[in-house]
Amino acid sequence: MLSSFDPVVLARIQFAFTVSFHFVFPAFSIGLASYLAVLNGMYLRTKNEAYLRLFKFWVKIFAIAFAMGVVSGITMSYQFGTNWSKFSDIAGPVLGPLMAYEVLTAFFLEAGFLGIMLFGRERVGDKLHMFACIMVAFGTALSATWILSVNSWMHTPAGYAVAENGQFIPTDWLAVIFNPSFPYRLAHTLTAAYLTTAFIVGGVGAWHLLKGRQENPGVKTMFSMAMWMAAVVAPLQIVLGDMHGLNTLEHQPQKVMAMEGHYESHPDGAPLYLFGIPDDEDQELKYAVGIPKLSSLILHHDLNAPMAGLDTIPDDEQPPVRIVFWSFRVMVGLGFAMLGVGAFSLWCRWKKQLYTNKWLHRAALLMSPSGLVAVIAGWITTEVGRQPYTVYGQLRTVDSVSPLAAPAVGSSLMAFVVIYFFVFGAGVFYILRLMGHPPQRGEEGVTSDGGPIRTAGITPASEEVARRTPKRPATGGGPLLGPAE
Repeated sequence: MLSSFDPVVLARIQFAFTVSFHFVFPAFSIGLASYLAVLNGMYLRTKNEAYLRLFKFWVKIFAIAFAMGVVSGITMSYQFGTNWSKFSDIAGPVLGPLMAYEVLTAFFLEAGFLGIMLFGRERVGDKLHMFACIMVAFGTALSATWILSVNSWMHTPAGYAVAENGQFIPTDWLAVIFNPSFPYRLAHTLTAAYLTTAFIVGGVGAWHLLKGRQENPGVKTMFSMAMWMAAVVAPLQIVLGDMHGLNTLEHQPQKVMAMEGHYESHPDGAPLYLFGIPDDEDQELKYAVGIPKLSSLILHHDLNAPMAGLDTIPDDEQPPVRIVFWSFRVMVGLGFAMLGVGAFSLWCRWKKQLYTNKWLHRAALLMSPSGLVAVIAGWITTEVGRQPYTVYGQLRTVDSVSPLAAPAVGSSLMAFVVIYFFVFGAGVFYILRLMGHPPQRGEEGVTSDGGPIRTAGITPASEEVARRTPKRPATGGGPLLGPAE
């Protein structure tokens, strides 16, 4: 049955499936690592137990999400050798060192300090533990930086030459790393990660507030911090997205044409299509609903600026418009919905209703997975919009795939689907269970007087105290409780 499928399409579906699973975990853990560093710093500064409770609450969730991100990333990377060996051979001299730098400088940094962050509070002291939290947060961001440099080079290749054997050879590493789309993609993606975490944290806080836990200081603190982040970062993300779009228009115009649904050119101002049904065969956006000339205003800051359409692009170089058109609208729509929740939270804060307004809590809970959906939609827009190339303008997708038969790719794809849903489904279920319990005074590692207790067992000092302390006689088969006890 699988032999009737196109192996290139199956290889693309497999990579899309595995990278979609992988992407949601770093998108969450990047922001959560920074949030944990902030919580730990606030606790050390104020000695407010609420911050320590939240740190202990979220660090367990971070550890699980981090582990699932690592495992899913390793699985994904193996596909470069199995399904995309030609791409690895041709682009390897440029991309291989960058991915090695990611492992050496970022992943080792995260893993090296992760143990201290998780288990070292009572062993290494507050300063070194705080440093470890900062290094884990820095490592997650640095890891994303290297990966996004790799991905950006595939969109806007620079600083290379083509050898006689067809391989891409680096000629200027700075130009390779800081390629034209890299700064915009890095800023847009990292901000998306922080916004994703803010809405997940806010959704968890909203859940507990809807359960009537307004008196829990940890719940109130997490919800307030998340809503501040949403109110500040959501408008920033829209600005960065606009800048990234302008950069894309300069270097990948047909991707923007597909995003906008512009099959035809507009010599005197292009409309902004809100909805429509793209038809690649007829090269037409059917049932289009748009605002005249607004696209020219947004992309060129001029109502009458001419804009070329896909009628200027050969058919074999056009991306699949329907996928790009709708994934872009999902991303943008969720972005403006996040902006609305952030603005609503500011109004509720001003009215002193932040912890009592049920409509805000319902909206925050509903929007809690919105960041994850938005980053996947944005990734689909970016990657499908680059088609039919893996290295834009230089290496086509059909020339990048391994010489595999469709049954081999299809069988491994089905195995991935089954295993991923069982393994990662169990992990996500456990994370949701942890989120369902509010941070309490009994949270492991937190004492009632606001300070940490030892959770690593008996220390040498306590053993010495126990050895020197005389034992009291027992009566009645139990301990004798004196007045001091």
